[in-house]
Amino acid sequence: MNVEKYKIEELNEVTIKVHQRKFTALLDEIRDVDSVLKKLLDFNIAIPSWALGTGRTRFARFAGGGEPRSLEEKIEDIGLLHKLNQSSGAISLHIPWDIPKSPNDIRSLAAMHGIRFDAMNSNTFQDQPGQKHSYKFGSMQHVQSEVRKQAVDHNIDVINYGIELGSKSITVWLSDGSCFPGQLNFRRAFENTLESLSEVYKHLPSDWKMFVEYKAFEPNFYSTTVGDWGQSLLYASKLGEKAYTLVDLGHHLPNANIEQIVALLLMEGKLGGFHFNDSKYGDDDLTVGSVKPYQLFLIFNELIDGMDARGMSHSTDLGWMIDASHNVKDPLEDLIQSVEAIMIAYAQALLVDREQLRKAQEQNDTVMGQEILQKAFRTDVRPLVAEARLLSGGTLNPLQAFRTLKIRENLIKERGLKTISTGL
Repeated sequence: MNVEKYKIEELNEVTIKVHQRKFTALLDEIRDVDSVLKKLLDFNIAIPSWALGTGRTRFARFAGGGEPRSLEEKIEDIGLLHKLNQSSGAISLHIPWDIPKSPNDIRSLAAMHGIRFDAMNSNTFQDQPGQKHSYKFGSMQHVQSEVRKQAVDHNIDVINYGIELGSKSITVWLSDGSCFPGQLNFRRAFENTLESLSEVYKHLPSDWKMFVEYKAFEPNFYSTTVGDWGQSLLYASKLGEKAYTLVDLGHHLPNANIEQIVALLLMEGKLGGFHFNDSKYGDDDLTVGSVKPYQLFLIFNELIDGMDARGMSHSTDLGWMIDASHNVKDPLEDLIQSVEAIMIAYAQALLVDREQLRKAQEQNDTVMGQEILQKAFRTDVRPLVAEARLLSGGTLNPLQAFRTLKIRENLIKERGLKTISTGL
């Protein structure tokens, strides 16, 4: 399906006067609005290829209609999202779910839709058809060297696919761990994993990064071999300057202070990427900002402060990606909501008066510190985010446009009602 530019312009024309009135009213509250708009225009969030289909619960999957049946259709769907919001200009592939049959053709198709390739993702948490060795008891941590080598070789293959597509990074998430006490020697598991990661690291091109993702639990519930940010940082520090920690919002124990974690990782120059989602209990992979919007704002507040302190580009020096599972929502509508929530939190954090906040902190003025942060958080920045979309050629209201243009209905007509996307 193709959304022509004139259709976007027609939709914007309907609500442009209301938008202009709201945006004008907001201008008095924003210092240097042009600078803020420029940052919003530059900021893009990668969409993972596996998020374009309906996710699953632990017990069932209720597939929707018109889901992408191939990598080509996934790129087309992200192209649709990007046309609407102008903030989804990258795709993150998962191998072997989305092995490109012709990397040159796939790269050309992505370019046609204005899409670049973000981090590549390897998979050693599932056994694939024809796979010689099982990952039932781990991959890079495994007690058998041949299993570890299989996992290493797969990650090297993923890097090679990424080189052909123009990616510049690989994310390694390991489900390795143990379910019961006595099942695993923790030190040996760490050493095996480090040795395996080191073999993959050797194959990184000079301009690539390796992101080491961590997770507190699941699928192993007694221990995980990369269980928290400290363990990930330890691996990344031992591996070298091209290795970084990747933070997934859902990969923490309940009530973890994620904003403090990102502040310290940035301070050490070892925060490499970010996976956005939301949660109520654990790794729920809910729509970004649907449960804890204030936490999302606080995280962005620390991200901006830490990146500015190191002179980093907000748009390019970290990897930004959504990692959600759409069990009951339309996947594309869920992604529209998630991107919007990210842009809102980012815009709110850009409004924080950092000079005044620093003064309040130096004077131990806890009341004023809270007031400064909550003033920014309570500012309705939706007109500001919409103005950035308008300037870049997107829609003032992406979700409304999605429904008005009947995008899902048209995708069902093109692809059928019983399609199932590749992935989980």
